Amino acid sequence: MTDLHQEKEQERICNIANLLQKANKPIRILSAIGWNQQVKADFFANQAQKLPKVEYAAFDDSSVLEIIREARKHIFPTSSRVDMWLESQANAVETGARMLANVGKPSFFAFCCQAYGEPKTTIRYDDETPLQLAESVRDHVARLNHLKIAIDSPKIYSSEDIAQEIETAVKPHFGEDTPEIAIVDELSANALATSKQIRIRRDAKFTDRDAIQLINHEAFIHVLTSINGKKQTKLPILGEGHVGTTGTQEGLAVFAEIISGSMELNRFQRLADRVFAIQMAIDGADFIQVYQYFLERTEGKEDQAFESTRRVFRGGVITGGAPFTKDVVYLFGLLRVSSSINAIFSAGRSDCLKLLFCGKLDVMDLPALAELTALGLCQLPQYLPPWIIDPRSLLALLTYSTFMTNVDLVKMTEVAERLLADTPIID
Repeated sequence: MTDLHQEKEQERICNIANLLQKANKPIRILSAIGWNQQVKADFFANQAQKLPKVEYAAFDDSSVLEIIREARKHIFPTSSRVDMWLESQANAVETGARMLANVGKPSFFAFCCQAYGEPKTTIRYDDETPLQLAESVRDHVARLNHLKIAIDSPKIYSSEDIAQEIETAVKPHFGEDTPEIAIVDELSANALATSKQIRIRRDAKFTDRDAIQLINHEAFIHVLTSINGKKQTKLPILGEGHVGTTGTQEGLAVFAEIISGSMELNRFQRLADRVFAIQMAIDGADFIQVYQYFLERTEGKEDQAFESTRRVFRGGVITGGAPFTKDVVYLFGLLRVSSSINAIFSAGRSDCLKLLFCGKLDVMDLPALAELTALGLCQLPQYLPPWIIDPRSLLALLTYSTFMTNVDLVKMTEVAERLLADTPIID
């Protein structure tokens, strides 16, 4: 490729990336489908016996689709990995726009399935479905809970305590790019993060593990990839999260919880329960029926049950049949990310690992992003999670997981049961 031809090619790619970033700018899915706090107040004022009434602002997708059409005039999806990547970005942005244009309608569900999948459908390159993964988690958690291992009640911390701990952890890491840590009165979750701010709900209560989880999940994945993506001046679409990047983003974030030691059994169970609840809603369960399911799963914690149910129905149909399916990606994203990281090391291509953090991306984008890096268009990330900077724990985890795949747990369990069958139970 001559210098002039390469220069024109770089200009073409950058122009498309800019168009796609412009198209994606107004698509803020979680904000658009958020619920006013009054919805929860009214639900409990009616003793949780009346379906919530939720209204959403109309979204006109025409201008977004027009920009995408313009971008596609310059994309040749069968010509190269880079063009295939650009086409996948265009498809994801279009799906997100069409999803918002159909918010509150049964047709919303079809676009959710395109974006995130659904519990009973396999997602590319994998045989298992999210529902099968959730069932596997549920079965393993049930067996472990049967052991009745005594765990001391954790100390509870206030939002102020957690805010201070997060700030102490992230300020040395991000320096001048450190996001503001803000305590707010109203928030749909305990904490939410953007590239510029981590918000914590004032009345939320946290354990010591919650603090580590928030630091590693929110700050060192969601915030970190946002900041790195915003620095991609030639490929600004990498600074824009969209439906095509959600699985890898959440998979990385859950993986970060595991490697940081902040993952707990009840967290795994919550991720599985969300998948079951989505399938219930697909099968026709309404908001109250799913709320009752979560109420049982949370041992009567009404606020937690409401918020979990809200996650399923936001943007969809309250009477059932058309839920928001985003939460199927957490377990599946974890499987995809952990398998990919293992494969990267096994293939002797650890050089590609840093690319996972250069912005908002899908793990399957790595070959195209490697080419874009070689072209001088994609910048290596300025910030990396601590477990990538010092990979000793990661390498040990990968070695252990590879070792365990060669162990026949069924046979080993049978041996243990025979060995301990007549031994006394120790209190």
